[in-house]
Amino acid sequence: MVDRFSASASGGAPDSAGACRCGTLVAVNRTSQDGREAAPSSGARPAAPPDDDRYRRGARRTGAEPLAASWEPVGRPRRKRGRGVRGLVSDYGWRIYAVPVLLVLTALVALDTATPARRDPESGGVAAQSPAPVPSGPPVASETPPAKANLVDIPTAVLPDGPKYTEHGLGMWEVVPGTTAQVGQGRVFKYAIAIEGGIDPAEFGGDRDSFARTVDGFLADPRSWIGTGQVAMQRVDGTTPVDFTVSLTSTETTHKLCGFQIQYESSCWHQATKRVIINVARWVRGAKAFSNDLSSYRAYAINHEVGHALDNRHEGCAESGRPAPVMMQQTFGVSNDYVAQLNEVDASNRGVVPADGKVCTANAFPVAPR
Repeated sequence: MVDRFSASASGGAPDSAGACRCGTLVAVNRTSQDGREAAPSSGARPAAPPDDDRYRRGARRTGAEPLAASWEPVGRPRRKRGRGVRGLVSDYGWRIYAVPVLLVLTALVALDTATPARRDPESGGVAAQSPAPVPSGPPVASETPPAKANLVDIPTAVLPDGPKYTEHGLGMWEVVPGTTAQVGQGRVFKYAIAIEGGIDPAEFGGDRDSFARTVDGFLADPRSWIGTGQVAMQRVDGTTPVDFTVSLTSTETTHKLCGFQIQYESSCWHQATKRVIINVARWVRGAKAFSNDLSSYRAYAINHEVGHALDNRHEGCAESGRPAPVMMQQTFGVSNDYVAQLNEVDASNRGVVPADGKVCTANAFPVAPR
């Protein structure tokens, strides 16, 4: 900030640089006015050399000696700084208020720079009526095979040959309209049914209602979870809160949600979005453990993944030759040795199924027929 000032009667005018060369004013005799020196008279004695001490400020002047202004400018008296907050405000004015604002802005910029941008896990395709983020936290109970399993030793896990299926969906599901009455007694679980956009209708019976009726029939079967006497089921539409949504899903979207470290198609319970993900590849082709009985495999896939939604964990074959528990990973086989080999490198399932040589038969329901 430039301080402005003007010349006064007792001071000098500012020079070209804006500073006033103001000195102590003393009397000027006529011989020194206008900067001209008086010429000595013809008979005058030469003047004695001037004594430098006399030209010091405050020194006594001898008679008849011309006076000159000192070129040492008189400095401005320093303003005494105030103390405390009022003193700071008085000394620095509005600038003192800018300091905390600048500190806050600096902190915000540093925080924004240090915090990495948060990436939406579903940006790139998996968008839904309810968002479907990649799960975090504890492992999700599913039939997703572990990353280092030896495919050569698990022949029953390979997807059977069969019709084509949709590999790439639109990344969003559409709820199938419709409701059902409550079936079963016990805690009521409300569910909806949805199909991912882009799946060929021929892969689910030609129309959405056909797929929905199939799912409703499996969950209302007395051999299903309602047969335990502890669970009731009721289908609701998309406007009512649900406990889970049975979602027919393309293989690509299934891989994004369930994982696909090795080439075994599988379904899963996606806890973060409360979706029972049914892989359309398995819905169309089934699993080798069920041979050609596609309907039974579909019932198994629904009951197994809904079982995870009901908080049931994986099990192994309890007795050779007997029906496998519905919570056994039958998509990959009904041999404990095969399943144990898969689970060995899966921390969430390691040790759940013993490699004891037991082999069961395929089974689609949690409750044995009466």
